[in-house]
Amino acid sequence: MLIEVTMAGGPGRTAGLLLTGLVTCCALGACSGVAGDPRAGAPSGAPTGPVATPSPSVTRIGAATPAPEWLGTRVLPVGSDGFAAAQDTPPELRERSIITVDDLPPPSDGRFHATIQTVPASVLARSTWTSNCPVAQPDLRYLTVGFRGFDGRAHTGELLVHARVADDIVTVFERLFAAGFPIERMRVTSTAELNAPPTGDGNPTGGFACRPVRGQTSWSQHAYGLAVDIDPFQNPYHKGHVVLPELATAYLDRAEPRAGMVLPDGPVVRAFAAIGWRWGGNYRSLKDYMHFSANGG
Repeated sequence: MLIEVTMAGGPGRTAGLLLTGLVTCCALGACSGVAGDPRAGAPSGAPTGPVATPSPSVTRIGAATPAPEWLGTRVLPVGSDGFAAAQDTPPELRERSIITVDDLPPPSDGRFHATIQTVPASVLARSTWTSNCPVAQPDLRYLTVGFRGFDGRAHTGELLVHARVADDIVTVFERLFAAGFPIERMRVTSTAELNAPPTGDGNPTGGFACRPVRGQTSWSQHAYGLAVDIDPFQNPYHKGHVVLPELATAYLDRAEPRAGMVLPDGPVVRAFAAIGWRWGGNYRSLKDYMHFSANGG
């Protein structure tokens, strides 16, 4: 089952929602049907995996610029506590506004599009899911949703979430798209990414990740598909001396609003609150500004 949602009207405007259900033939767990030309909206069917387009050759789109060439390549040493030490934010990232590199085809009409479907085998294979995870594979859903980049353009992202919250999560991202809230990148978390040595500069918005709570052994709400992290670099995790991402220390100062920051009275908190989800920025013993979850954990 694949459901496609389209927001009518121009970019940043909500003029209505069109909801259509499409039943496609599936073989070996991977759907092969495609609803129309994927270039005309969010891609449908089962992608074999995101293939990022080359970094833009332009030097600026609005306030956004290409990522520094070193981004993601400078591995940080990990201490005895299992975490890399927090560091000063490099000048290039103190007001981070990076042109989105498309992992999936962007919508050519500039509108919001979304799809919901059972997780294709090809997507499951590149995710962190295993039979040891606390959520059964049939209980997950694969979403593609539109988002507005820091470059102001419409892009397509992908998420894995629990089936019971899939519709609500589409509603959240429809609202963020309409509000023009910028997101740098959104993709399914892979095992390689989850286990990679830290570089302290990642910024992928994501949902399901089969991992424990940071620094603990109990399962994170991400492991159930019941949590979403938004722009982690602009909205870092902070507990004691631990900052994640480690180079995002400039964004611990929440008194100076910058693009991509989740703020108490901003559109992101309001959109998640509307579906009953709670924000990690309200935690008392730590701050997890990127984090939203169904049960507040």
